[in-house]
Order: sequence, then structure tokens, then C-alpha cells
Amino acid sequence: MKVAVLGAAGGIGQALSLLLKTQLPAGSELSLYDVAPVVPGVAVDLSHIPTAVDVKGFGADDLGAALKDADIVIIPAGMPRKPGMDRADLFNVNAGIVRTLAEGIVANCPNAMVGVITNPVNGTVPIVAEVFKKAGIYNEGRRIFGVTTLDVIRAETFVAENQGFNVADVKVPVIGGHSGTTILPLLSQVEGANFSDEDIAKLTDRIQNAGTEVVNAKAGGGSATLSMGAAAARFCLSLVKGLQGEDVVDYAYVAVDGGDAPYFAHPVRLGKNGVEEILSYGELSAFETKAKEDMLATLNKDIQEGVDFANG
Repeated sequence: MKVAVLGAAGGIGQALSLLLKTQLPAGSELSLYDVAPVVPGVAVDLSHIPTAVDVKGFGADDLGAALKDADIVIIPAGMPRKPGMDRADLFNVNAGIVRTLAEGIVANCPNAMVGVITNPVNGTVPIVAEVFKKAGIYNEGRRIFGVTTLDVIRAETFVAENQGFNVADVKVPVIGGHSGTTILPLLSQVEGANFSDEDIAKLTDRIQNAGTEVVNAKAGGGSATLSMGAAAARFCLSLVKGLQGEDVVDYAYVAVDGGDAPYFAHPVRLGKNGVEEILSYGELSAFETKAKEDMLATLNKDIQEGVDFANG
């Protein structure tokens, strides 16, 4: 298995690369790319960890070599959110980065599974999809994923704290998008939980705004890197299992035909072709139904922004 991490020298990229070096199947290759000059050093640093995963670092001029024949590409590249920064500021910087990287994927590993972390995910995933469409290799978007696993692991953590559960036993479906009110945890579907209306309102708000919680706590020193690295590794390993023929169900922001929006986070069955099946997210409570309806205008606007950028 060859896994390429694009943006490997950043906070998310380093955390993700460390976890993949220790968790990928023996014999795998980990390909680290970044425009930052420290990436060869990151690769050497990781290469000293005694696992049977080969690590190579690639600098700004070597995107093609980093991507060649990759099975999975994870993209954490881009500028992180800072206090007071709105999503438009973030989009204007990161959209161009994502488009360039998507063009590199199309040229060097067109059949790879692509996991997009770069925010705002609601808009960057459509950019990748449009690049694939122009190249004639879109394949219904089955190999393109917005990595929303961070919303899922936060939901698991916060619900376990609230209910006094063992977090290892908690499963929380999270649907929609990957920012603010577009993130919708389905607390009504958490087995064995007993939430008050106040719990539901507070937990939903905390899960939706957990990124801001980290940004503020770091006092301008960064955004969520360690938790995002862990979330990305978890999703990447789900892709690995799917490619190896295991039956895997996970949550991701994917293209949906005839669904709530053109892209929507759903439970998906993963396999050798990427998304083998988009599964129903089940019945929603009245609170969740209203929250979903209220967020669709924002989500659709975010999606259209990405489409317009890619085709502009």
C-alpha cells in the first residue's frame, strides 16, 4: 500500500504521518510531500521508528514523484484557521492549493482514494471533484472523500463524558458538512443514551464549534492538529481495509446523487472501488430534522463556491 500525505510538514501532516508510520500494514510505503523545506527531515525522523513502513520525503518540485502510483492520498495541506478568521479568508488561500494538488493526483495516480482534510472541506471537496471531472476520471466521485472523522471522534468523546460511558463503546453518527451548523450529530441514534433536551442542544453546539474551542485555547498558536491527525489516520486505515477487501462502514463527506445536497456526510460502505454503497443515515428526531433543514442553504452555498472556483 502506498499512502501519500500532501502537506506532511504541518501540524496535522506530522501527527498523521507518525500514526501511519506505526499503523500501516507491513511493507507499505509512506510518501511525504510538502513545500516546506523541513519535509526531508520529517521523513528521516520518522524513518528511525522501527516499523516495516518505508518513508520517503519529497520537496516542492517533486509532487509527481511523491504521488506516482499512490493507492491513497490524504491532503492536510493549506493554511489553518486563526482567531477571528472567517471561512472566506480560509477559502481564498486554500482553494488554489487544493486545485493544484488535485491536478497532480489526476496526472500521477488517477485511481487513488483521495481524502481531503484542507478546510473549508464543504468547498474544497467539490474543487477536487471538478478537477477529476475535467480529466474524465470522476467515476461518480467514488474515490473522493471529505474527511469528517474529526466530527465523529469529538462526538464520541463528548457523549462519553456526558453519559459516563466507556468511550470505546460509543458510536455517534455525524452527517451533513464539516463546519459550524452544517455538522449534525445524530444523538437520537446513540445506543443506551438518555439525553435531556438541554444535553442535546449543548452537545450539538459543542460538537459543531469544537474547532473554535481548540483555536481559542491555543491562543493564536494554531488549530486542531493532533486530534485531526488521529481522525485522519483512523479514516485512512478504513480506506486501507476497504482496499484489502474487508467490509468497512465509516462516515465521510461524499458526492450524493439525489440526496440532501450534492455533497453530504453519510455512512458509506468502503471497498476496492472506494464508495461501494452510500447508506441511509436513518430516522431523525424533530430537533435533528429542523437542524438539517436549517443548514442546507449554507451547505449548498459552500458547495457552489467550490464548483465556481474550480470552473472559474
